Amino acid sequence: MTNHLQSTVKLNNGMAMPWLGLGVFKVEEGAELVNAVKTAIKQGYRSIDTAAIYGNEQGVGQGIREALQETGLAREQLFITSKVWNSELGYESTLAAYEASLQKLGLDYLDLYLIHWPVKGKYKEAWRALEKLYADGKVKSIGVSNFQIHHLEDLMQDAKVKPVVNQVEFHPRLTQQELRAYCKEQDIQLEAWSPLMQGQLLDEPLLQEIAAKHSKSIAQIILRWDLQHGVITIPKSTKEHRISENADVFDFELTSEEIARIDGLNQNLRVGPDPDNFDF
Repeated sequence: MTNHLQSTVKLNNGMAMPWLGLGVFKVEEGAELVNAVKTAIKQGYRSIDTAAIYGNEQGVGQGIREALQETGLAREQLFITSKVWNSELGYESTLAAYEASLQKLGLDYLDLYLIHWPVKGKYKEAWRALEKLYADGKVKSIGVSNFQIHHLEDLMQDAKVKPVVNQVEFHPRLTQQELRAYCKEQDIQLEAWSPLMQGQLLDEPLLQEIAAKHSKSIAQIILRWDLQHGVITIPKSTKEHRISENADVFDFELTSEEIARIDGLNQNLRVGPDPDNFDF
């Protein structure tokens, strides 16, 4: 399956998406952000995930441009994701939001564009807009984020195109078993945001024990657990040594017993909002 940083999974539309990428949630515009993106690409990352609401698409775009210049890579070798925010979820407003994101990023297209949250009564119109962008060849793939099973079922009643990805909160305290099974059955690729639970798992004794056994960090154990569950993961960091450490998860494997023990940490606990009770 995943044996190096550029390993990809084939999405249901035939596109290849890297298993591991860099997330930039809560990283503000500025040199730190530009350097993080550049560092990641130079270290071999090929996937970068941002969103309109993060307010940092400009810096991400600058980091991408500088990295391409310095590495000689082509834009086509990267996989760039952004997301449409709740206030823009309508047909025309979503089309406009896509153009605005492209402009800020300084790119001609995105590899993946997602609906950020399933705002009731709004996401179907937004999806229609995404289908139009996809049909017009303006975006390579379209998907959703934070959708529960019932949102996906509702969306797919009218959808002409099936989402390729559902990006959700996923970590050892929130293992999303039913949603994972449903997405697998539907051939919708699950992707984890906040895989490290915003640092809240770093003193978990079970993870410490498994990490010591493999001579790896707790973060590496969790990211490996994601990958062995067939879940794409996008850990966030701006520090060079962490960006490098997060990518160093392809030279070992967790046993099925270790995976089961980590699964046992589940408490259905969220660090982010609940998609069903989120004040949009």
